[in-house]
Amino acid sequence: MFGGLAFLVGGNMAVAAGSDGGLMIRADPAESDVLVATTSARLVEMRGRPMRGWLRVDAESVRTKRQLATWVEVGTTYARSLPAKR
Repeated sequence: MFGGLAFLVGGNMAVAAGSDGGLMIRADPAESDVLVATTSARLVEMRGRPMRGWLRVDAESVRTKRQLATWVEVGTTYARSLPAKR
């Protein structure tokens, strides 16, 4: 669907590794603006519309284990907060 490998928690997408080396992160929509303002992340655009709660992180921002772990934590924390899918 989006050209990457998705990792799910309880059936909900948490993180997707893109073919370009970047990530798509599922985040709390209420925290999207803060994450975009304070990090290198930007909102994912679908059909020209910015999607709060979906972030794109470029490969340069996940070069180290610490950087990667930070974003994986954002995605998995939010995915765990959602009801599990059957």
